[in-house]
Amino acid sequence: MKLLILTNKLPYPPRDGGSIASLNMMTGLFEAGNQITCLALNTAKHPYPPEQIPQELREKILFLGVDCDCSIKAWQLGSNLLFSRTPYIAERFNIQTFRIALTELLQKEPFDIIQLEGPYMGLYLDLIRSVSKAKVALRAHNVEHLLWQRNARHERSLPKKWYLNNMARRLERLELEVAGRADLLIPISDWDASYFTKQGLQKPFLTIPAGLDMEDYPFTELPAAQDIFFIGALDWLPNQEGLLWFIRKVFPLLLAELPGLRFHVAGRNASRQIRKRLIHPGITYHGELRDAVGFMQAHRLMVAPLLAGSGIRIKIIEAMALGRPVVTTSAGIEGIEHRDHPLVAVEDDPYLFSSQIVKLLSDPRSQDRALREARTFISRNFDTFELSKRLSRYYKTVV
Repeated sequence: MKLLILTNKLPYPPRDGGSIASLNMMTGLFEAGNQITCLALNTAKHPYPPEQIPQELREKILFLGVDCDCSIKAWQLGSNLLFSRTPYIAERFNIQTFRIALTELLQKEPFDIIQLEGPYMGLYLDLIRSVSKAKVALRAHNVEHLLWQRNARHERSLPKKWYLNNMARRLERLELEVAGRADLLIPISDWDASYFTKQGLQKPFLTIPAGLDMEDYPFTELPAAQDIFFIGALDWLPNQEGLLWFIRKVFPLLLAELPGLRFHVAGRNASRQIRKRLIHPGITYHGELRDAVGFMQAHRLMVAPLLAGSGIRIKIIEAMALGRPVVTTSAGIEGIEHRDHPLVAVEDDPYLFSSQIVKLLSDPRSQDRALREARTFISRNFDTFELSKRLSRYYKTVV
């Protein structure tokens, strides 16, 4: 089959959860015997020359990037609030040069499946329908509006709370509209699938989690140092809110129990507010990483303190694959079955969150076996090549 994947940024380099999920699925679909083209917005915020993507990847996937500036502009944001029903967070990806490139590609190449990586690419559905007869699949990496809605709940500033709720309502309308117009739904978790079903969307769907190539995640022994780490894009609102909650509410409790504890934080585009909070003798900020796997291998325990969740947190399954204990929240663990894994702790209360970290750092009993079992669980349930083969077989039944 010939598949076209539309993304709002090039999925290379794969340093964040969305890029990892997209690139691994594309690679897996190629290995399953399909011809893959990726047409992406090559944004000013995350620019990357497609010709610099490694040759071995470009032999599997045809990467086409359309240079554009999708950065947030105050006057556009204000105009959007006053005159548009489309959320600005999505509307800024509606780019004329991308429309031209997509039109030319669809006129030149027939595709069997066009896969939208998230609802923002649904802004091009009218164009797709007018030019192509391909089936359109929406791959929902999460239920986006719920992230905004949950962040609004935790926001103390009234103007910001109003804005977050406003965007959540607009995103909900957009997500349901795109999901309703797509031919197929490919949610990333059973929870997300149930959400769309509860909204009355009666259409074919297949749940396909984000997957990993296990060869990229070798199991290593736990380092001796009793330190903890956080890794995630710091220009993503749920990560910002969760990290600030952890630093304010949990980290002081940890230092009272473990005065010498070191907290290592990695992530791109930290705001001034975040950077200010990271100035602490017990915290080391590493910025954006070239080697996320090496960073996780170098430290002992991951914290994933998310207050808003949907989809699957890729970094958690990466940590489990590498054999690292994880302490997270109920929002962070959504989409990952964790009950049988004693080294994945889930707590929403700051005191209990802190006590779980202390316990996992202090009790080495049976950790090696439990960590290997966690890795086996990831291999069995999140192997990208097995997941891609399942999706490929499904696509063949509908074209």
